[in-house]
Amino acid sequence: MSETPEDRLAALGVELPELPSALANYLPILRAGEMLYLSGQLPRRADGSFVYVGKLGGGVSLDDGVLAARMCAVNIISLLKATVGELSRVERVVKLGVFVASVPEFVEQPVVANGASDLVGEVFGERGAHARTAVGVVSLPGDACVEIDATVLVKP
Repeated sequence: MSETPEDRLAALGVELPELPSALANYLPILRAGEMLYLSGQLPRRADGSFVYVGKLGGGVSLDDGVLAARMCAVNIISLLKATVGELSRVERVVKLGVFVASVPEFVEQPVVANGASDLVGEVFGERGAHARTAVGVVSLPGDACVEIDATVLVKP
């Protein structure tokens, strides 16, 4: 029997959290046929509190930015699991959009984004290989340092 994404999560020691409620008037996830569009996930705990706040290059370290992106990816995976049940139904992670709150001089957004991309690859293998955007922004909700949205293709 082949290893499932859930098996890989367990081997990595990653527990999927319950997600906090949305911060505003939007759907956390929208299904259109076999495509899932996930709204931006922030580095938030189940109680809604933010874990990494501030700006990269202005008080938030590169290492913490990478950890924040990884936490956003965990929240994305948790939302996927709650929506489709078995993560093996994910046919392809199509794209991640990574937004990094950073000072104008900070240029390591792709390194921060690797925190999410690496975890997605570890969990989904080849099906986790995705297109990606990594951009710097002035600010994010709750002063979070990273926000990530996703587009995912699932099996019917």
